[in-house]
Amino acid sequence: MNRRLFLQTLPFVAFGQDLIVRQRDPENLEFPFTSLDSYVTPNDRFYIRSHFKTPELDLASYKLRVEGAVEKPFEITLDEIKRLAQRKVTATLECAGNTRALLNPPASGVQWELGAVSNAEWSGVPLGALLEKAGLKSNAVEVVLEGADKGEPKNDPKPVGEIAFARSISIEKARRPEVLLAHGMNGSDLALSHGAPLRTVVPGYYGMSSIKWLTKVRVVTERFQGYFQTIDYAYWDRTNGYPLRQPLLDMRVKSLIAQPAKNQQIKAGSTVTLRGAAWTGEADISKVEISSDGGKTWGQARFLDKANRFAWRRWEFDWKAPSQPGRQFLMSRATDSKGAVQALQHDRDTAGYVIHHVIPVEINVL
Repeated sequence: MNRRLFLQTLPFVAFGQDLIVRQRDPENLEFPFTSLDSYVTPNDRFYIRSHFKTPELDLASYKLRVEGAVEKPFEITLDEIKRLAQRKVTATLECAGNTRALLNPPASGVQWELGAVSNAEWSGVPLGALLEKAGLKSNAVEVVLEGADKGEPKNDPKPVGEIAFARSISIEKARRPEVLLAHGMNGSDLALSHGAPLRTVVPGYYGMSSIKWLTKVRVVTERFQGYFQTIDYAYWDRTNGYPLRQPLLDMRVKSLIAQPAKNQQIKAGSTVTLRGAAWTGEADISKVEISSDGGKTWGQARFLDKANRFAWRRWEFDWKAPSQPGRQFLMSRATDSKGAVQALQHDRDTAGYVIHHVIPVEINVL
């Protein structure tokens, strides 16, 4: 299909110049987190994560295939999906490599700073509705979600040739009402760069589970061992005393400071309002604390948003700058409703992923 014709058949967003380019090909653009000023991230400023070249799909012939360990495999068009009972879910998506550029020692991968995270209201049909229509077999274990984007992985060990981007989630997670096959975003049709015509949105999990350009839902009877489940987007879990390879899933509790920005100049003795956002996985953000003395003492921030499971909470804190000039390091630390507290140091077993430790923001008091 001619690419120009393709772009005329799918909604296209003219992304704002403020998006920070981390890669052009494939397309990886970062939300300028220091500009955080709204609960929902506008579509043209929502971060974009792509692993391969953006695929070309023909809307006229597009069908989603549901297959595998089901009683009644079927195909369904986008129009048919839109005629099913719809649901809206506000959810924060974060790339598992967000803030990777701030790691020491450095880690390979897209060098995201603060903004590989955004919040949106997604609209679509629950994945569970299609699984119910297909009829799960009793031995079903996981659901593999496969996109139309294909390419050769960069990191060894890797298979020869192109593979599709695919990840799995458990049957239990797939049946959750908030897990969507989304065709809408913030009241508009999904844009090409955000996975049109159809993507999954898996709230509470890191963004790589929210597969874009979805073409296949495959129910399997044993744990999926694909490249992006075991080699990439995986970590070493030491729960049983020795490292076992496990897929990345739940987002960890995290808070970032949006304002003031790094190296911003602050007048000595002035009062400055710190602003930022905090998010977590299967819980609510219950507290955000601020420190300017290296974590010796903490003051509690106030929330700008009500707790909304799977969505970030923005916060603010009035901070009195010292009367003497010098460098200051501001820190924010989040706690969620399950008692998880943001870490002070990065877990090296997750390598360049799950970077959720407290990240100080250096400012200059003049």
